[in-house]
Amino acid sequence: MTDVTVSAAAPSSTRPLAAGVRISEIDMLRGLVIVLMALDHVRDYFFINGGLGSNPLDPATTTPWLYTTRWITHLCAPTFVFLSGVSAYLQFAKGKPAPKLSMFLLTRGLWLIFLEATVLSFGWSFGFPYPFFLQVIWAIGWSMVALAALVWLPRAAVLAIGVAIIAGHNLLDPIDARELGSLQLLWTVLHDGGPVFLGEQPIGLIAYPLLPWIGIIAFGYGMGAVFTDDSAKRDRSIFVLGLAMLAAFLILRGFGLYGDPTFAIGPEAVALDWREQSTLGAAVMVFLDVQKYPPSLQFTLVTLGIVFAIWPLLARTKGPVRAVLNTFGAVPFFFYVLHI
Repeated sequence: MTDVTVSAAAPSSTRPLAAGVRISEIDMLRGLVIVLMALDHVRDYFFINGGLGSNPLDPATTTPWLYTTRWITHLCAPTFVFLSGVSAYLQFAKGKPAPKLSMFLLTRGLWLIFLEATVLSFGWSFGFPYPFFLQVIWAIGWSMVALAALVWLPRAAVLAIGVAIIAGHNLLDPIDARELGSLQLLWTVLHDGGPVFLGEQPIGLIAYPLLPWIGIIAFGYGMGAVFTDDSAKRDRSIFVLGLAMLAAFLILRGFGLYGDPTFAIGPEAVALDWREQSTLGAAVMVFLDVQKYPPSLQFTLVTLGIVFAIWPLLARTKGPVRAVLNTFGAVPFFFYVLHI
């Protein structure tokens, strides 16, 4: 069946979804974050490979525009992973039974992991031998493998697991992987991230430890039913959820509460507090500088909160912008591989 694109102006969708139906706003959102991701990698090329490699989020050395081009790309990874979970649920809503959905997620996830360790890791270094650079594709792959097991549970249970991981994984921050003996590598993979060694030789970097991303994909799957509602109800629900997440972020961040480890910049690892900055601009930069590696609760709240809050704007976007975003969003992985 030829794919049919559903826009905000289309008739109300029903549950379950018809096979072949696409929700155009999902493609547009993927397209938007693909464009932002390319912006981030262009910045990397010029400011790191070009020898201008100061931290673009350090208020002491950055500029407002450079800070913005780096910070706005924080929206990319959580959106990709969340939408992977949503897409998995939409396949279920279109009639794919749990056994077939589970096998699809398992095989697709393993394929992505393989590509990250081969084609994409080679692409980043473009030489042999190359280090394993395990980033968002790796995280999506393993998250799909985890979701392959979770889809056997009721959707509400998957949602509860996702929320529990997102909200609770920062409780594990005090655990020091170096004290875990033979489990150190496992903890690096699941929670801390960092370099991977073979003996004394570094062989790669786990930039995206898995546990928080598994929480985000489970959250996306659990929220998938919202995307099968009629367009008006769907847009309203997503927008309200975005505002609630942003409010939670402002409370947690503003009062210095739970949900983000102490962040440090520079070789001296001096912790920064937004309340102690000498200028308003620096205070705003530090306030928004939440931990991405691994993504803290506050990081997830502010990034997905923004994405959900702008969802209704995507639904109202028309003309060439809509067409371009839909095109990029329909083939995000192809573009990701090609641009690297």
